[in-house]
Formats: sequence, structure tokens, C-alpha cells
Amino acid sequence: MNQYADLFLTFARIGGLTFGGGYAMLPMLQREVVEKRGWATEEELMNYYAIGQCTPGIIAVNTATFVGQKTAGILGGIIATLGVAFPSLVIICIITAFIQNFAELAVVQNAFAGIRVCVCVLIFNAVLKLWKKSVVDKATAVICILILLGSILTDLSPILFVIVAGVLGVILKNKGGQAK
Repeated sequence: MNQYADLFLTFARIGGLTFGGGYAMLPMLQREVVEKRGWATEEELMNYYAIGQCTPGIIAVNTATFVGQKTAGILGGIIATLGVAFPSLVIICIITAFIQNFAELAVVQNAFAGIRVCVCVLIFNAVLKLWKKSVVDKATAVICILILLGSILTDLSPILFVIVAGVLGVILKNKGGQAK
């Protein structure tokens, strides 16, 4: 299949079949991008995902852009981005055409309640996978605990936490730690 069509269709499937945003997409990204197609390694995908969280925009769109660009250059990045966004655009247009008529129905409210629970589970699963790949030694565990405590106990910007974590990683790595 044409590489551009493959990028578009793969990311359109990811965008259309995963609910809950970027966190919920991680398992499917892992399967499609790393395991099935080999467009990126696990480490590269985690790096793209981490950068996608730190940059403006939607995590899934940013990650698709990085993977597409790595795989097929700038045009590949554009096509992967369009692919991941296209299903959401279509779905949102359809939902907005009908939601006002049905939003007050108990069955619709109950369905949304069930979907929210499912999304929480998908996010939790993605966090566990990220945890296993990211917290690999004492140094990264210390960084994790410090950032977790800082984010719970303060209202500081997530950008500051990303910068602090990066600086701590460099410091610990330069001092002979095992941070990756």
C-alpha cells in the first residue's frame, strides 16, 4: 500500500477507535506504530508522546505528526495528523447535529457515565505502561515522587514540572545515576 495512504488510514483508525484522548490512545499507538508497522521503537514513541504532552495542542495529533514525519518526511507528518483528526471531525459534526435533541434522555446520560468510567480505566492502563517504561531505577523513582508531590501540593504550571524533571534527569545522569 502507498506509504501515505497507510499513514492516513492507520492514524484515522487510531483516531476513530480510541476514546478518551491521547492517554487512551497510547495502547493502540503502541500496537499499530511499534509492533505492527515498526515506524518507531517503544522508546521513540514514549519520547514523541512525552514531547506531545509538553507542547501546545492535542497529544494524539502531536504524536501522529512526529511519527508521520519520521516515517515519510514533512508530508507524512501532515498526512498522519490529518488522519488522526479526521474521524473526530466527522464524529463531532454528527454528534452536534443530534445532541441537543437527546442530551436530556436518561439513556444518553447513563451512556456518558459508562463511557467516562471506561476512559478512566484506559487512562490508568496507559499510565501503568508509561510507568513500567519510565520509572526504571532509583533515580527515575525519585524524580517521579518529587514531581508527583509537587503537582499534588502546589498549583504550579505543568511546564515547570517538565523542565524540573528534565533538569533532574540531566543532573542525576551526569552524577552517574541510571536515569534514561
